[in-house]
Amino acid sequence: MKDFDSANFESEVLKSQKPVLVDFWAEWCVPCKAVAPVIDQLATEYSGKMIFGKVDVERSPQIASRLGIRSIPTMIVFSNGEEKERLVGSLPKNLIQKKIDLYAGK
Repeated sequence: MKDFDSANFESEVLKSQKPVLVDFWAEWCVPCKAVAPVIDQLATEYSGKMIFGKVDVERSPQIASRLGIRSIPTMIVFSNGEEKERLVGSLPKNLIQKKIDLYAGK
């Protein structure tokens, strides 16, 4: 699981050759902590097919603002530098998996 911030967001997310799931979260966010193990599990299962990372909205508010993140957790799937899917809330694994399968395949 990578940590994305202003220094690497463009190069590692927007210019990535593979699809990227970015989890927008904060340390104080209880639902973010609930979904974190699911994201970690998916990162392992999709290793080599998709990149997974996090943006701490407290440390990188400019990224969250630019993408219009209004609540967390928000997960965005990027492919070829474009936002393809946006998932908001602490969602079950099967729902997240269904969305990322459209881009990463399994």
